[in-house]
Amino acid sequence: MDSQKLLEALRGCHMFSELTETQLDRVRRHSHIIDMVEGESLFFQGDDAVSFYLVLSGRIKLYRVSPEGKEKVVEILEKDATFAEALMFQDEPHYPVTSTALAPSRVVGINSRDFKAMLRDSVDTCFLMLAKMSFRLRGLIREIDALSLDTGTVRTVSYLLAQAPEEADSFDLKVAKSVIASRLSVKPETFSRILKHLHEQEIVSIDGRNVTIHDRDAMISLSSSD
Repeated sequence: MDSQKLLEALRGCHMFSELTETQLDRVRRHSHIIDMVEGESLFFQGDDAVSFYLVLSGRIKLYRVSPEGKEKVVEILEKDATFAEALMFQDEPHYPVTSTALAPSRVVGINSRDFKAMLRDSVDTCFLMLAKMSFRLRGLIREIDALSLDTGTVRTVSYLLAQAPEEADSFDLKVAKSVIASRLSVKPETFSRILKHLHEQEIVSIDGRNVTIHDRDAMISLSSSD
């Protein structure tokens, strides 16, 4: 990717949209492109956090591994998403998760130390970044509420509705069902039972990764139930 295309990619990212051209060029000069194959890890839980990242294409999974070896998917990121940016404000940051490609992916690694130094030079830019991070934090809080308060059925239906195109009732799941189950904090067998129950009610049918919604109104009703 040449310098101009990288600048355009940075400019199109919500996090960098308010930066000046001079600031954008500084970010570009302290960035590097990383091409990843499916299954390749970008960093591991506990590694020193020297960069944060912007997804240009593909799909990235962030997950934690418990002492017992169990994997919990924290987030699935796609084009234009940024991650690990908040770690730059820690003195000796370490990545709290592992990052692995779920598909062939391209990401931009941005030097955290230089970006933090740039923020020190501009109070206005610093506040803009904090505002964008607080917006994302609010989204994470809403997600924690959903994981804490909603049933597995509500979380599953809400996820399927979020993945479904508005103009079509049939679509393919982008990731494996086991990954989705971990993302929704339900056991794989529980996730399968929920899908089977939805199928028996003629609300949804699933063939492999293909999902067909038969009763969108029923799904909306389920997603908003207590």
